[in-house]
Amino acid sequence: MSKSYFDTDNNGHKPFELPGARPHYNPDRPGQVEHIFLDLSLNIPKQSYQGSCSIRLLPIRNGIDRLTLDGVNLNIESVQVDKVPQSFDYDGEQLSIQLSQATQIGKSLLIAIAYSVAKPQRGIYFIQPDKHYPNKPTQVWTQGEDEDSRFWFPCFDYPGQLSTSEIRVRVPNPLVAISNGELIDTTEDGDYKIYHWSQQQVHPTYLMTLAVGDFAEIRDEWQGKPVTYYVEKEREEDAKRSMGKTPRMIEFLSQKYGYPYAFPKYAQVCVDDFIFGGMENTSATLLTDRCLLDERAALDNRSTEALVIHELAHQWFGDLVVIKHWSHAWIKEGMASYSEVMWTEQEYSLEEAAYYRLLEARRYISEDSSRYRRPMVTHIYREAIELYDRHIYEKGSCVYHMIRAQLGDELFWQAIQTFVQDNAHKTVETVDLLRAIEKATGRNLLFLFDQYVYRGGHPDFKVGYFWDGDANLAKITVTQTQAAEGKNGSKDLFDLKIPIGFGYTQLEEVGSEELGVKNNSQLITHNSQLKTFVVRVNEREQSFYFPLENKPQFISFDVGNNYLKTVALEYPIAELKAQLEFDTDPISRIYAAEALAKKGGLEATKALSAALKNDSLWGVRVEAAKQLAQINLDQVFDGLVLGLKDKNAYVRRSVVEALAQIKTAESYKVVKALVQKGDPSYYVEAAASRVIGAMSPTGFAKASANLEEKPKEDKVLKLLKSVLEEKAGWNEVVRSGAIAGLAEFKTSEAALNILIEYTKLGVPQPLRLATIRALGKISVGQSPANLERILEKLTELAKETFFLTQVAVAAALGQMETPKAVGILRSVAEQTADGRVRRYAEEEISRVQKNIGSEKTLRQLREDFDQLKQQNQELRSRLENLEAKSK
Repeated sequence: MSKSYFDTDNNGHKPFELPGARPHYNPDRPGQVEHIFLDLSLNIPKQSYQGSCSIRLLPIRNGIDRLTLDGVNLNIESVQVDKVPQSFDYDGEQLSIQLSQATQIGKSLLIAIAYSVAKPQRGIYFIQPDKHYPNKPTQVWTQGEDEDSRFWFPCFDYPGQLSTSEIRVRVPNPLVAISNGELIDTTEDGDYKIYHWSQQQVHPTYLMTLAVGDFAEIRDEWQGKPVTYYVEKEREEDAKRSMGKTPRMIEFLSQKYGYPYAFPKYAQVCVDDFIFGGMENTSATLLTDRCLLDERAALDNRSTEALVIHELAHQWFGDLVVIKHWSHAWIKEGMASYSEVMWTEQEYSLEEAAYYRLLEARRYISEDSSRYRRPMVTHIYREAIELYDRHIYEKGSCVYHMIRAQLGDELFWQAIQTFVQDNAHKTVETVDLLRAIEKATGRNLLFLFDQYVYRGGHPDFKVGYFWDGDANLAKITVTQTQAAEGKNGSKDLFDLKIPIGFGYTQLEEVGSEELGVKNNSQLITHNSQLKTFVVRVNEREQSFYFPLENKPQFISFDVGNNYLKTVALEYPIAELKAQLEFDTDPISRIYAAEALAKKGGLEATKALSAALKNDSLWGVRVEAAKQLAQINLDQVFDGLVLGLKDKNAYVRRSVVEALAQIKTAESYKVVKALVQKGDPSYYVEAAASRVIGAMSPTGFAKASANLEEKPKEDKVLKLLKSVLEEKAGWNEVVRSGAIAGLAEFKTSEAALNILIEYTKLGVPQPLRLATIRALGKISVGQSPANLERILEKLTELAKETFFLTQVAVAAALGQMETPKAVGILRSVAEQTADGRVRRYAEEEISRVQKNIGSEKTLRQLREDFDQLKQQNQELRSRLENLEAKSK
């Protein structure tokens, strides 16, 4: 099927399908795999192992005389079926077994494959100390999703086959081995120990796992089932801080999904050098050890909690209910991401959950606008791993929320529970979710899936408002700007029923004694009420008229903000200010903040400053700071700087980033003081170190008149160097901030020399990766000789095989403005064993080609424009002050 069937012009969005993409289907099934048994002996120093894989297969058809299994770079020693040796062909990717007796329906075959593996490329990873990293732990762990299990054992490697499994593994003392299911036996064998795990519930090959290490084990439980956390020794406290809510989460999800946790135990193993955040192997999730929080990190890091609930949710969506084909991965990834929203609602508040949802929507929208647009369900790709993007995680989460909004809470959970109960221990496709919704609620939501799941994109709304005082009519004009003008029947249009609310605030006098205040004065509080109408939006531009008794203070478009969309509000400033202050929905308040920042001016500045100071939700305060920085007035600084006193570290971080955009001597002083004296939060410190670099090299147009105010480059370099020398700490967050600060000195050889030093082996990995990325940024202003040094360094780094290093190298090269970067990216794409790295490298090639074209002229224009903006800002600020005084 040709690509154009999905999307003829892709409306200016890059296509998802790269050259070489083709349709993928599950292979024909010769039979049902009933059981897989791996019996392995590890030789960790040599990064190798040997053993056997036994597969019990129940044939579906008579007369099959050849079986084809997946297995990459395995050393196949012998193949037996029912203990009789068989002849086989193996081409390094597929094992083809010629059966001496053809299959018979109902008669199981036991296929036994003896094999060994040395220095595997993927699937199974050997981690051990070396001369550069002498403190690295000794660990072995596996990663099967999506099609990497075939790299560590021969199998029918696709998600449509479910079977029970068993792993017996011999490891040297004192290491322990964790796997799926229950530990049924351990035996001593000299200096070795044999662990025997058995998984009695069916699951796909990609969820079979093994994790070996010298772990501390922390035990917890849920309803009598073991809940265990495995971490490096001496990190027990971090483990409890990071994963301690797991039993409560299991209880929460068991209730929500209407199905008690289905497996005999739940283990979470934190491993070194993990290539994902986490992986939901059945009953034995693997997590990156970078998710372990110390006390300071826990101040403003909820991503660990999100990761823990995400992987746990997969034990139902993904492991209990399994996708039949990768193209339906959004069913599991979307629900796991939506479970992060649900948990935020449960643990914190509805408002925080709404903000979390907005952040998810933005991450998807950014991929849609800058990377590619695609349907969420597509089977056309080069490698299945390409599907694991923001369309299936974040957009998937938003789709689940829209389903919930359509059905209401009660019916939504009925539908989800029906889906889980009907499909437990089975495989599903998207249509099964639609069927469960219809079965449980009678509702047919195909209209929603057609618009959001089976095609790409989302609506971009522009909303205008006009009040006709004579007729007491509110006029709302809604434009879907994603569709071209004059194309009413366009396939780019959405057809949705959207609630529009008109807000009225009432001042209520509350007796002070009711609030527990001693004196007798009356306190005034605001109470907002909405009058809501539902309209059908289905054309490019529509106007709606609403008869109202009184003029509303504000307008709430899409009450509840349940639809995935972008919104630009074109209302008068008074209505926007009222919406920012009084709308009870935090997303509406944020849309108002964005619209106010676009208007600019003193009144908008005051309203945003007030929101930064007073809004009850930290998320809105974060956004108010961000929007203030968009306004070119000197008065912005006074509003922002107060935000540094906010109790919430997320808000302080946002304020620091906003201050960086106001390149004045005052904002520089404030940030510099913060770098010097620090902050309780690592992330705030990191942001300050990063932005001080961005603030100084450009200098300030203002400072030209007053030279001593201009920060001296060497002083800032010295300050950042001191951060690198003195601030070690959790996951290298702060020092990585200083590295990003140094990268802003695009013409400085001294800054480059420091960066090159920190790309050496032996530098802690998170810091080294940050530095590799920074080489791309600093490259654009360096001399030709220094540019050569950077290219040489990246060429050398590109030879390293570790996934995260390859991604960092591709990201660095993508920021460069020289044709030579393209050659290195090509060799990365050709040589990598990882489909994601290949895709990143190819996408970065087109970025570089774009950079080369226009860069020089653009840079000059940008500098001239910055200077003009600065002068203009001074004039406008003065003018606004004069106007304010004359009023």
